[in-house]
Amino acid sequence: MAPACPKSAPTHAAAGSTATATIETPKGPIVVRLEADLGPAAVGNFIALAGCGYYNGVVFHRLVPGFVVQGGDGAYGRSPNVDPAKVGTGGPGYTIDDDPVTAQYGRGVFAMARTTKPHSEGSQFFIVLDDAARPSLADANTYAIMGHVTSGMDVVDAIAAMPNSGQPTNTAIDPVQMTSVTIATP
Repeated sequence: MAPACPKSAPTHAAAGSTATATIETPKGPIVVRLEADLGPAAVGNFIALAGCGYYNGVVFHRLVPGFVVQGGDGAYGRSPNVDPAKVGTGGPGYTIDDDPVTAQYGRGVFAMARTTKPHSEGSQFFIVLDDAARPSLADANTYAIMGHVTSGMDVVDAIAAMPNSGQPTNTAIDPVQMTSVTIATP
């Protein structure tokens, strides 16, 4: 049985620690190397949420071709009666502190999503699709990087190619579900 999900920001991941997250989807697995030194608050939070099953059944709700795919909105994908205007606004019921961005964004980067407000990260994350997204993300420079996709970018690309609503929200029309998200530590 999985532990209860956190009600407030979990403990930061220990300095120097790494873990492997496997995101299972109907299109195949996405494997991510999580590195605490990139974002200790974000990595600790992601590991805690994955460990309690928070992401199981949640979808990739935002698809921006050539830019990012975004998932982790726990309110979206679990309920059949979701208000489309609220897609992408859900979270775990708490937020975490911002981690400084110390690496470059680029294809395969796994990072936390947030609002324009400081310390607003919760459960949502994104995967960068193209190095060309680097300037836009670097200009904001507020999305904590947690790690990098080590295998399954073909799966991420397939998810990104699914139909979406277009600008401004790029909401997935037929969202791909994360059937499970598991964590392994060395």
